[in-house]
Parts: sequence; structure tokens; C-alpha cells
Amino acid sequence: MAHALDRPLVPLTALAEAQKIPATFLEQILIELRQAGFLASTRGKYGGYSLARPAGEIMIGELVRHIDGPLAPIGCASVTAYERCSCPDEEHCGLRLIMMDVRNAISNVLDRYSLAHLAEVTLQHLRRDGLLPPVVELIRHLNLATRAKAAAARPVEPDFSI
Repeated sequence: MAHALDRPLVPLTALAEAQKIPATFLEQILIELRQAGFLASTRGKYGGYSLARPAGEIMIGELVRHIDGPLAPIGCASVTAYERCSCPDEEHCGLRLIMMDVRNAISNVLDRYSLAHLAEVTLQHLRRDGLLPPVVELIRHLNLATRAKAAAARPVEPDFSI
């Protein structure tokens, strides 16, 4: 959502406050996400965290797998962390086959959506329900207006092509 508001960095304290999470707990999560290449950080008074890649390139499934591990409910149904079970005929085990369907269904949903999509859906629902603070909308509109003014102020070069 920081991107939607044109904020390149989000300070740890602001994020912790907004999400009602203890800053020390959140910091450990953000450090892990930075080490995994999801986030970048800038130190100092005006520092904070930002995405290391465009939000449209970070899939929710990728994040969930990193944070929670394999999507499969049991090890013998996992693609990324397969573990042989005690079943004597794993290939025909009904429980394993059902759990593979569960894994595939979860994977198909989570791998279809990006972080950008998640942020946009969240903002749409907040706006719809009137829960987005007016100051957030004001900042967003001011940022868009500033960009429009800057674009209008750029000199337009004549097009001499025929």
C-alpha cells in the first residue's frame, strides 16, 4: 500500500503502529524478508523498508511458502519438502491423493495473485467501506496532482516526422 500512496519507504515504527504489532516482533519478520530478497531497507532518520522487487512480481504463494513452509498438509503430498510416509502403498493411498488435491488447490490460488493485487483489493475494500482515512486519500491525490503538474511542465519537443 505504500506504493499506492507513493511512499518509497515505510518506517518500521509506522508499520508496527498501523498493524498493532510490537516493533521488536515485526523487526524480526522484516529482517527475515529482507534476507530472503523480498524487502530492501535503508537505515537512518528517514530510513525504512521497501519492496526489493516490483509488487506485481512477488506472488503470494512465494511469500507464504517462505514464511510458513510447504503448502501441503502432509509431507508425502509436498512438492518442495517431500517426506515418505509410513503407508505401505503410497501411490494408491487415498489420504495422500486427497492431500495432493488440497495442496494443488491452495497452490493454484496463492500462485495466481501478486502482492500488487493483494494491495489493490485491500485498498478497494477500504474505500468501499469508507475506512480509508481521508488523509491517506488526500496524500494520494496530492501525489498524483504533483506528478501531473510535473508532466505538464516538461517541454514538448516538436514531432517533425512525416
